[in-house]
Formats: sequence, structure tokens, C-alpha cells
Amino acid sequence: MNKERLLSQKLKEGSTRDGFGRALVELGKKNHDVVVLCADVAESTRTHWFAQKYPDRFIEMGVSEQNMIGVAAGLAMEGKVPFATAYAVFSPGRTWDQVRVSVCYSKLNVKIIGCHAGLTVGADGATHQALEDIALMRVLPNMTVIVPCDEHEAYKATIAAAHYPGPVYIRLTREKTPCITSLKSSFEIGAASIIKQGSDVTIIGAGPLVHQALCAARDMEKEYGIHIQVMNMATIKPLDTEALRTVARKTRAFVTVEDHQKSGGLGSAIAEYMAQEYPIPIEMVGIDDTFGESGPADALIEKYHLDSSAIMDALNRVLKK
Repeated sequence: MNKERLLSQKLKEGSTRDGFGRALVELGKKNHDVVVLCADVAESTRTHWFAQKYPDRFIEMGVSEQNMIGVAAGLAMEGKVPFATAYAVFSPGRTWDQVRVSVCYSKLNVKIIGCHAGLTVGADGATHQALEDIALMRVLPNMTVIVPCDEHEAYKATIAAAHYPGPVYIRLTREKTPCITSLKSSFEIGAASIIKQGSDVTIIGAGPLVHQALCAARDMEKEYGIHIQVMNMATIKPLDTEALRTVARKTRAFVTVEDHQKSGGLGSAIAEYMAQEYPIPIEMVGIDDTFGESGPADALIEKYHLDSSAIMDALNRVLKK
């Protein structure tokens, strides 16, 4: 989609959990091996849509996330394609040992869905705002980590994950956010996409904050005449290292953007790779070693310096470097 059109029109809004729920129903129709497990949050994770259509392939585990992962592992060993769903603070937050040993060690075909991730859970507060889940999952051998930027990409990522062998973690959010991709645009696990071309610096984002990155790029061009490239890194593991090398040679500076702790997330993954392969200046926009708090999603994004204004500040800092 043309960038000017993208930022001038009123975009359709949707939540990534809605895209996931719709994709599950589609998968259930086409693949009878798809099984959905839920830890007492079916409506919140949008798995209730699957349950209504295919009740014989839906397992309500109750508030028992660790047991849910064990059952999912057993189903995968029997040839099923289990989707284990819960809030991200509980899975992987409470299930990390079971994910590590029962799923990743055996490289089982389990799809783990962490819903209500990030600050935008809002009023639920710090105890329910998963800000460490990417770090927890990225470190595990054999695990693939996907963070869709909008409802459409969540739909495509879910379909792709069902056909992708081995453990996959998909991070989803609750709030509705602008849709900056379409159902027709391509999606491939492990492949980044350029949302906007530019020559001076590259913003690399994951999740719904990619829209904030686009807004920052627009405002930087209007105010300073600086041409910003925006990349959507929906797959954090495996990273699209070829794309990183290509854009690094073109713009020679990065700003990373994520609704997650700076430590261990998208920014860390990119910095680790670039430090070894092609060192360039990098600024990270993310949660700065703190917990969140209760409040409206937009207010929290602003307070914790994740909005377009904070991204512009980071762009100015990296350009000075």
C-alpha cells in the first residue's frame, strides 16, 4: 500500500487476537488435526469461535497452563497440531519449564499463543502486562517467535504457523490497532518486509507499534526532510539477517521499536547480530527495565515513551551518531 495513502486515510482497525481467532476457524475447516487448548480464557483469546464450530477438537484446560503445555506436547506426539492459548504472562510466563523440556527439547509441533501481551492490556496493570515473553521464548533452542503487526498479519501468521514444523510462539495483543497490511500482502515466517522506503535511517518494528513507526517517519520527513525507511520484522526468531545486512548498507543506522523490555527483545536480537556482522549505530525504543501500570492503552504508550514522538527522539539521537 502506498505510504502517503496509508497515513492519510482512516485505516481499518482490528486486534491481532481477532486475526488469530478467525484463522483458527479456517484451519479447523481444512485440517482435522488442528486441536485448540485454552486455559480458561476462551473469549479473551478468541478461541471460543473455534470451540463453537469444532467442540470435539477444543479442550478447556481450566486455570492450568503448565498442564496445558504437557497435554499439547502429548497431542503433538500423536500427530495433532495443537494450539495452546493463554495470556502471555501465564504462558510462557508460568509454563517456561514445560515449554523448554516437553516442547522445545523434543522439537514437537506445538503452537503456543501468548495473548494480551505488552502495555496495551491497559487497566489490567503490571501483573498482566507481559513485557518479557519475547526474551523468554527467543532464548529457547528450536523455538520460532512471531509478533504480528496487525489483525491481517496475525491471521496470515497463524495459517503459516500451522504448516511450519516445530515449536512456534505467536505474541498477540488485545487492543484494536490500525491495519497497515492486507490479507493479500505476502507473509513468510523468517522474512521481514519493507513498509516504507527511505535512505537516511531505518526503523525496525514488531507488533502494532509498527504503525507508530510509520507516523514518526511521516513527521520526520515533514519537519526535517529526512527520509526514513520502515521495516516490519514480524519474525524475531529466526531473524531475517539478509534483510538486515541489506538495509544496514543502505541507511547505516537503525532504530528498533517494540512493546517489550529493551533487554532480550527485538532490539537485543538485532544488536547482537549487527555487532558481529555489520556494526552500525542503533537506538532502541522499548520498555526501559521497569514494570507497567494500570491505565488507558494510549496513555501508557505515551508515558513509557513508545509513541511516535519518542521514536522521533530516537531517530534524532541515532542520526547524531
